[in-house]
Amino acid sequence: MRTEFPPQALEDSSTAAAEAAIRRCVRCGFCTSTCPTYVLSREELDGPRGRIYLMKDMLERQRLPTAEVVQHIDRCLSCLGCMTTCPSDVNYRHLVDHSRRYIREHYKRPWSERWFRRLLLAVLPHRRRFAAALALGARVQPLARVLRHVPLLRPLARMLASVPLARSQVSSPVSATPLTPTLTPSMSHARRGRVLLAQGCVEGSLSPATQAATQRLLARLGYEVVVAEQEGCCGALAHHMGEHAQTLAAVRRNVEAWSAAGEFEAIISTASGCGSMLKDYGWLLRDDSAHAGSAQVVAERVTDVCEFLARVGMPKDARAPAMPPLRVAYHPPCSMQHGQRLRDLPVQLLREAGFEVHLPQDAHLCCGSAGTYSLLQPDIADALRDRKLAALRGTRPDVIVTGNVGCATHLAAEAEVPVLHTVELLDWAHGGPRPAVLHDLQQGRPA
Repeated sequence: MRTEFPPQALEDSSTAAAEAAIRRCVRCGFCTSTCPTYVLSREELDGPRGRIYLMKDMLERQRLPTAEVVQHIDRCLSCLGCMTTCPSDVNYRHLVDHSRRYIREHYKRPWSERWFRRLLLAVLPHRRRFAAALALGARVQPLARVLRHVPLLRPLARMLASVPLARSQVSSPVSATPLTPTLTPSMSHARRGRVLLAQGCVEGSLSPATQAATQRLLARLGYEVVVAEQEGCCGALAHHMGEHAQTLAAVRRNVEAWSAAGEFEAIISTASGCGSMLKDYGWLLRDDSAHAGSAQVVAERVTDVCEFLARVGMPKDARAPAMPPLRVAYHPPCSMQHGQRLRDLPVQLLREAGFEVHLPQDAHLCCGSAGTYSLLQPDIADALRDRKLAALRGTRPDVIVTGNVGCATHLAAEAEVPVLHTVELLDWAHGGPRPAVLHDLQQGRPA
């Protein structure tokens, strides 16, 4: 695609990268077939090709964003399915991220949107605040029925309405105190190494069983598991809202924390959304001379838990003898299959562990969670979840398994069967405890 960016605009590295991405687009339209919002609406501007037109016009001509342009870019899930499909290797990810930053700097949203976004950024990226808010939300949840009738408070009602569902259906109950992993020594006679476990911001409260299962499994495999106490949110929540300064502050904090953590083999991520963001740290701090080198080292050491388990190898004869047969529907998170290109590894590990694993027909499409998307774009998010659950239901599963806490929480709100993280089943299959939500299993099926 031809571009005519002013030379002075291209002096900014983010604008130059955006221009390079636009130029690679040949307008073939293959991306539309894998774009969840285009599949729903069939509107050109709600697909990657249409959004690229909008972003090109806005960035190239330095236009003030209009409400229509903002609406269509806001509707993008950043699922990156278009990047998997694109034959021209357009880096849509960096293009849309830069456009969101541009919108944040040049567009004044209605005040109701501004206050809700500020609320999200004041709570979600902070582990203790989020845990306290979740506990409070569980107590005042009945107010959601009242608040949803007040237009300005509907987003808050949406948050409150999701709390009990997250508590009852995701793998472990919500606690007012998030799980803070401590050093987990190797449980193997042959110590194999030392790894850092990324704590994230919401997973410890929404699904503490995930990181607990990870620690147990890695310890049995011979790895010492430690955390960096100064680590915080990966920065993805702020990044996808265009909050550039807040994003870079989060990235620098984590790079410094992990760089000071001593020798370790890998940084293990159990939330694929965080993992996708962490693997982009080198790009995000490319212009920061003080952190660029260490950021690239961190990015190269970030490894999804399934990626790490496949690399080091799982015991072939350690399957728990009392484990009943289980029919698993696997939902590959977009951040796993498109962001990290790791679609097949979790399925391979689960099958090797003895589970019968099935993928839904629309496995390449997003479930609608996408970080804060389910709160900011609830109608589209719910429509995508309904579509995804219908496809998962078609596999007749005993349990739904995924690799991202956001997907798990979003799906669990309406799923008829338990929703687990991949590592919880792998831990069980290789000597760990049975996941709490499967305590009623009878002959391999939840009662």
